[in-house]
Amino acid sequence: MAMSYSTLLVDIDEDGIALVTVNRPEKLNALNADVLSELASCAGDIAARPEIRGAILTGAGEKAFVAGADISEFDGLDPEAGERLSLHGQEVFRKIEDLDKPVIAAVNGFALGGGCELALSCHLRFAAEHARFGQPEVGLGLIPGYGGTQRLPRIAGAAIALELLLTGETITAARAYEIGLVNRVVAAAELIDAARLTLKTILSKAPIAVSNVLRAVRAARSATADGYRDEAALFGALFATDDFREGVSAFLQKRQARFRGS
Repeated sequence: MAMSYSTLLVDIDEDGIALVTVNRPEKLNALNADVLSELASCAGDIAARPEIRGAILTGAGEKAFVAGADISEFDGLDPEAGERLSLHGQEVFRKIEDLDKPVIAAVNGFALGGGCELALSCHLRFAAEHARFGQPEVGLGLIPGYGGTQRLPRIAGAAIALELLLTGETITAARAYEIGLVNRVVAAAELIDAARLTLKTILSKAPIAVSNVLRAVRAARSATADGYRDEAALFGALFATDDFREGVSAFLQKRQARFRGS
């Protein structure tokens, strides 16, 4: 099953995993207005379609995941237009981050600027050994505008994030792993399979519990939510599910649980 876009390739396998590929290899998959619009639509489709249980996000070709924003679209923008662009990019990436289905970024090359921010919006990040990460915006007289100044400190810590944001340094996949920016580094040929294997492991668990984990962690990041209170409510709600009863029965009977998402 496939969904049709002009800048994205989307394929859904028999396990309910959507492989979403940003498909502008001639531009190193740079984020232009069309890509942002279609990423938002794709996130909505993933959320709405029950047969899609999780997603892997990657880039076309061997050089880039997403090399950054399409800088040609910045020319001539005034401050108000620049702010609108930032708010739009933040909204699109928040749609990915706020999905109640797990999303893994499979970073297969350069993830710079907006590309790094896109990877940060995914729940997990796997990287090919040759991948490179960075937020080089200060070299253009800018700052990250699609959530990078907010997500990077949460993921890598304030001191490391500030070093990357202030220097504009590009780092290797190995260094990204050291600072907690990526979960795993694998050979390029194994990248999609490694992401798929981990996603299949996640999807073998109770679906409602997986969604509630994502919701609870999201609450921890909110400046207004009480994460502990939300955790307790989400924990308690699971006691009403068939999957909880199945999980307990399977544990006590020493057998594999058969979860149904109810």
